[in-house]
Amino acid sequence: MSHMNTAQTLEPIASAHKRLRLLSYNIQTGIAATRPHHYLTHSWKHVLPHAQSLENLNKIARLVSDFDIVALQEVDAGSLRSGFINQAEYLAVRGRFPFWYCQTNRNLGRFAQHSNALLGKIRPTHVSEYKLPGLPGRGAILARYGDADTGLALLMIHLALGSRARLRQLGYVSELVNAHKNVVLMGDLNCEAHSPEMDILFRNTKLREPAQCLNTFPSWRPTRNIDHILVTPTLEAGNVRVLHHTFSDHLPVALEITVPNDIVLPWHSETPQCADNY
Repeated sequence: MSHMNTAQTLEPIASAHKRLRLLSYNIQTGIAATRPHHYLTHSWKHVLPHAQSLENLNKIARLVSDFDIVALQEVDAGSLRSGFINQAEYLAVRGRFPFWYCQTNRNLGRFAQHSNALLGKIRPTHVSEYKLPGLPGRGAILARYGDADTGLALLMIHLALGSRARLRQLGYVSELVNAHKNVVLMGDLNCEAHSPEMDILFRNTKLREPAQCLNTFPSWRPTRNIDHILVTPTLEAGNVRVLHHTFSDHLPVALEITVPNDIVLPWHSETPQCADNY
């Protein structure tokens, strides 16, 4: 199940906006575990709604509103635990993003809607979603901006916990990456930059990490760099950083890219408070 939302008023992106601010963030469905013991004491929040959820989402919305494109993992698309709120839509409206897309990978009905999401201030030319190999519940969103061959492709993923499954998934992802010239891969990869899985990804594609060893997990004492934004050499990347905002058990990772001049990006001239899905 997927949801897509977009504004209707578009205009070509101005030259000053050729530099895009990107963010990848595993938001842990707004639970905001900030200590090891919270995995036990807050475990009920994975099933039942809690009063702090909206407050946490509002804080996340303020944080992500400064960026042009945001990839989110561990989003709930509207179930009991989120108070039947589609968190992607909620963050899009509160963060003033004219476009959002939500991919539900594990649908547990009214009890949980495990999802990935994309928020954007520019509208993709096309969006595709994929199921990753392995046990059900892992997916990818591919958003393309501009021409299929020479445009910008943003691939957002959340990989499995097991290394064997990740190897299969990154083999599949490599094929998606190699079908495009200008690629950004972002998400919770659940493995570090020098892991065997990432070594294979780097060998099979032209993707590179602009800055390594940016630790994002756990948020209260980050010792592992498992959240990544990777780019092809065709994209100039800079201002890579981890944001120290503990609204989740992960920290968000951000960077800026310069888009080649021949890529025209449709920029939303106005941001509506809300718009209908289609």
